[in-house]
Amino acid sequence: MTEDPGDLDGLVRKRIRALRVAQGWSLEELAARANLSQSSLSRIENGQRRLALDQLVTLANALDTTLDQLVETAAEDVVISPTVDGPHGIMRWPVKGDPGISVVRQRMTEPPPDNPARMRAHPGREWLVVLSGTAILMLGHRRIRLATHQAAEFPTMMPHAIGAEGGPCEVLGIFDRDARRGHQPDPGPRDC
Repeated sequence: MTEDPGDLDGLVRKRIRALRVAQGWSLEELAARANLSQSSLSRIENGQRRLALDQLVTLANALDTTLDQLVETAAEDVVISPTVDGPHGIMRWPVKGDPGISVVRQRMTEPPPDNPARMRAHPGREWLVVLSGTAILMLGHRRIRLATHQAAEFPTMMPHAIGAEGGPCEVLGIFDRDARRGHQPDPGPRDC
């Protein structure tokens, strides 16, 4: 799909303004950080001045972002459909992350296995945040109860599994590159 240059131009201008406002900065503050005059920045935001590459780089740096992020077009995969693992009571929504990091939202309905032989261990590090419900994190022989808004971080070389307690729960799992490799779809029941 080809992006209309006019749409991209307007999107970049809106992003500059939105990032400035999100930081709580006035036009004057951002202009000073980017070595621009306040009137030049105002004209950039309002579409009255041409967007120049050198100014975009300076503005991206001043806004603590990258040029790529500033000019990124809307992804075609905005709507993400979940994958369902019905027998194990798991629904997953993959979320884009930085290279080397994977973020997955999961809905679980089944408890984790109590048997360490059914748990998974692999290189890497994992973080998880409970979005709703109560999750049980099994780490070896330890059973850790995580309520809504609680989080855990652990090395994935420890045998581990995650499941729900007392009804469905949703968690956000964040995996480094090594942990992500250990979480490729596979046959293991109720693995995290």
